[in-house]
Amino acid sequence: MPGSGQSTQGHISTVDSARAPAQAPAAAPVAAARRAGLLVTLVLGGLTALPPLSMDMYLPALPQVTGSLHASAATIQLTLTACLAGMALGQLVVGPMSDRWGRRRPLLIGMLVYVAATAVCAFAPSAEMLIAFRLLQGLAGAAGIVIARAVVRDLYDGVEMARFFSTLMLISGVAPIVAPLIGGQILQVTDWRGVFYVLTGVGLLLTLVVWRWLHETLPPERRHVGGVGEALRTMRGLLTDRFFTGYMLAGSLAFAALFAYISASPFVVQEIYGASPQTFSLLFGLNSIGLVAVGQINGKLLVGRVSLDKALGFGLGVITLAAVALLLMTSGVFGHVGLAPIAAGLFVLMSAMGLAMPNTNAQALMRTPHAAGSASALLGTSSFLIGAVASPLVGIAGEATAVPMALVQLVCALGAVAAFVLLCRPWRTGATDVASQSART
Repeated sequence: MPGSGQSTQGHISTVDSARAPAQAPAAAPVAAARRAGLLVTLVLGGLTALPPLSMDMYLPALPQVTGSLHASAATIQLTLTACLAGMALGQLVVGPMSDRWGRRRPLLIGMLVYVAATAVCAFAPSAEMLIAFRLLQGLAGAAGIVIARAVVRDLYDGVEMARFFSTLMLISGVAPIVAPLIGGQILQVTDWRGVFYVLTGVGLLLTLVVWRWLHETLPPERRHVGGVGEALRTMRGLLTDRFFTGYMLAGSLAFAALFAYISASPFVVQEIYGASPQTFSLLFGLNSIGLVAVGQINGKLLVGRVSLDKALGFGLGVITLAAVALLLMTSGVFGHVGLAPIAAGLFVLMSAMGLAMPNTNAQALMRTPHAAGSASALLGTSSFLIGAVASPLVGIAGEATAVPMALVQLVCALGAVAAFVLLCRPWRTGATDVASQSART
């Protein structure tokens, strides 16, 4: 395993040095894109916010969809599962495509397919058709997630990339907060189909913005020319890099702890601890604000001053300690505790995600300038799949206890720490903290 990571690093260095002269003519458009910092941030933020909007804006309409399409609640739940599965699998397809044909073409195709699929969802006459086109919507919407990360890797390096990921978190972190509120307001004036009308409009607007203002960031000389076999070999090569795999697993397992919170918190806060829907919405919003705020602290104050590995290790440590506290409180070790201590533990756990997620993405993508699209695809798919596995486990013990939520979060946190320590070897700063190396040079 050590040899594989070192050989991949050597391969990256060799490829970069060999391509350096060829990249010079293509530096101008990339530099111009970087100068348009605010515009690029808004475009990429919109692309990363579209998937949570597609998922969460639809949530308040689920009961109405059940009655309208004369389907069971379990069947309508499959519309969420289909969209989530599409987002996970679509990244594996679009990521390698963007390494071969550039970022703009696959992104524009994906956005056009997203708009068409969303429009069909608005007119779906049956649950089966809605499920099928929600799957297609997720597959196409994955283009925005994976290519946004790849574009960041094309434009930025070192501490700048870590800062940009933290800024993206500010935009994408707001989306899950406002999406259900927007969905609820839409339902005040129209039915569930109106949610998809709005999503179609948002997708069309983003497509026009990408077409007009997001320039190509991957010059032809840096593109892969192989087909499916080459893409699979590239992904296999990435997975044999111990450091890349370590950061990928650490980020994905931390994300799974976040998924466990999203899946269980409505039930835990409202049913077990008796809070009102308004109180739950307030707590959910506060936790999201904590995540975004710590992400901004990471990007504005820590990156460039503190090693990314140190910030990441601290974030994972806080997540683990918060999960331990939640497990002790929910299992009755401290006797019966009220909602306030539980809410405080969840706030700390969620806020620490602002250190874990941007830094794992930055460290993993820093090692893969030769295949940013494929690397981004693996990062996204791993997060979605592990999160999808963790989410159902939070209800495994029934409706009378919050222990499963805390236990799943603790197992995920410990797994993230293990992947970080055993695979990334953070004490080997010179070998792993590539961002710090870039900042020093």
